[in-house]
Amino acid sequence: MKRFAVSLILIFIQTSCMSQGKNISFEWGLLNNIPDSVGFAGSFVGVANDVLVVAGGSNFPDGGAPWLGSKKVWYNKIFVLKSPSSIWEEAGTLPHSIGYGTSVSTPKGLVIIGGSNETGHSADVVLLNYKRDKIQIDTMPSLPFPLANTCGGLVGQTIYVAGGILSPTSKETENVFLSLDLNKLEKGWTSLPTWPGESRMLAVAAASKKNFYLFSGAKLENGHRHYLKDAYSYNDKTGWKKLKDLPSAVVAAPSPAYTLNDGIFLFGGDDGSLADSNLKELHPGFSNKILCYNEVANEWEIAGEIFTDKHGDSVKKPNESIWAPVTTALALWQNRIILAGGEVRPATRTPHVLSATIKH
Repeated sequence: MKRFAVSLILIFIQTSCMSQGKNISFEWGLLNNIPDSVGFAGSFVGVANDVLVVAGGSNFPDGGAPWLGSKKVWYNKIFVLKSPSSIWEEAGTLPHSIGYGTSVSTPKGLVIIGGSNETGHSADVVLLNYKRDKIQIDTMPSLPFPLANTCGGLVGQTIYVAGGILSPTSKETENVFLSLDLNKLEKGWTSLPTWPGESRMLAVAAASKKNFYLFSGAKLENGHRHYLKDAYSYNDKTGWKKLKDLPSAVVAAPSPAYTLNDGIFLFGGDDGSLADSNLKELHPGFSNKILCYNEVANEWEIAGEIFTDKHGDSVKKPNESIWAPVTTALALWQNRIILAGGEVRPATRTPHVLSATIKH
């Protein structure tokens, strides 16, 4: 088993939001880097048998970009972190290189759903677990068709997956909503009525004890992105309900969002304000705002910022790899919110692992 040592960095900034009348704060810091000098976007991130897992994803190995002629490469490596202060270990490989699917942490392990690679999109679904110092992989029921750029979450014992695109050449997004009962795997995936809004990809999901939530995303229309700010909740007994629109789009923000009591917290995302700017290397990075949705009041508020090294007068030249990431999953692990890897501006990956602890 390969081990990778990187010094632990702890830099804290507080953000806060009200939930059930209480002020909720987040203290931010950095765990050890994912063991790749460039980092990955689109990795599957979650928890399996109490270890943090980062699997697959893609990057430009030379740190380049498509407009410079660099070629995107997908990976099948699986890394695990046993504790917040430990070093990453390489613990296995996926059946094939893959990224940009949906990550769902369950009591049975980390379920990775669909995704894409250099050959196209995938319908595969597998379960990752960690036993005897290595990852074990079990096959689960495949999706009814290949999907990537989806979002999803776990409500009770049911996994939900929403939206996405069918192939790398898709010019339209899919209005698709699927479920898988972990207690009835023999039934496979079920197609459900979809939300009363536009088709989308790169949306943000959330889950509570009874409801699934769908926020923002981008609609493809003849290949052009339209940034969405609408929001919905789904209950298996009452169906879909439209919620108040977000203050701004949060396309490709870490998903699923963090749910605490009556508050749902969304971290960063692409608000679309620079989507047509063609800034390339001059892109200033994606949003670092934290949005909080209060379901009881059906209201949104800005709840602070994600830690980035744009904070602090002592940083003379910001390190862009410690900017707010998109195209990564959010994981809850060891009483921490984890944002591992991702993309910090177009084509620029990060190996950093942001960690937030919750203070009441």
